Amino acid sequence: MKLKINSSGKKVQLAFVLILFFISFYCNAQLKGGHILGAMGLQSGTQTPERTLSVYIPGYIYSASSLRNGDGDKVGNPDVTMFITGVGASYVTDYKILGANYGATILLAGASNTIQGSYIDSKSDFAFTDMYIQPVQLGWHNKKADFVFSYQLYLPTGKYELGGSNNSGLGMFMNEFSAGTTLFFNDKKTFHFSALASYEINGKKKDTDIKTGDILSIEGGLGKTFYCMNAEKTAPKGIFNAGLIYYLQYKVSDDKIPVGSILVVEPDKDRVGGLGAEVNYLHIGSMTSAGFRWIGEVNAINRFQGNTFFITLAHVFSFKKE
Repeated sequence: MKLKINSSGKKVQLAFVLILFFISFYCNAQLKGGHILGAMGLQSGTQTPERTLSVYIPGYIYSASSLRNGDGDKVGNPDVTMFITGVGASYVTDYKILGANYGATILLAGASNTIQGSYIDSKSDFAFTDMYIQPVQLGWHNKKADFVFSYQLYLPTGKYELGGSNNSGLGMFMNEFSAGTTLFFNDKKTFHFSALASYEINGKKKDTDIKTGDILSIEGGLGKTFYCMNAEKTAPKGIFNAGLIYYLQYKVSDDKIPVGSILVVEPDKDRVGGLGAEVNYLHIGSMTSAGFRWIGEVNAINRFQGNTFFITLAHVFSFKKE
């Protein structure tokens, strides 16, 4: 941000006040990235079967219960609850790249109380937020393990203005690369552990030189799959998954916030961990699924600490040849 200062005493005074405001505002802030923690859990390293189209409605709720400083001590009691919902679609083809099935995903969503960083003023009305597109998703299926690799980007389609009190987006392009695996501990693949690592590279915020640092996120879980059989016990009528899930997120590089000729860099990068549970059920007859995740956060540094809730409703269309 550049401030033009001339000989007018009032303008000099105003510029000085603005500089002090932005320095004090951002020195205590860690900027947020676009990756939504809790969107992945059990079998996060597994791609859905080929020739299937999944249409889903996510419901994300994040309730911040405390604000933590660089020592992890509680320094505030925020009243912030962020909400996201929308509609998404994911299609997996039978086209092979390096032996993997190719797929793609898109999500159009709205958000309220969009959290911009580790500062309290995060109130905003429900509005169209940044768009999520995953143009490349590769999935491998083996007897003892599945593997996934993907590239996704977040487009700054949500409203953003520096210092705005009603922003629905983060005002920056975000590129992200992910890789993960699901390990199976028995031949029926009913006992599994997964981990998915995502690395987010952020661009400059709209009309500024402010840049959020790179972010590493790790998500997965340890779970058990149960097959619910029909009355004749000849075929499953549903698939039930349950288990423990986790996430970790680390700011890898510093946020960079130029204010006039002053470059503000937060010395302590933020991080957080979380542990919770997931249950989900797929009804095979209707090919409709519902899932619920809860994660309680721990060991937050320079950021909010709270609880994440994720509810997903989906319908799967199969185009497999009979």
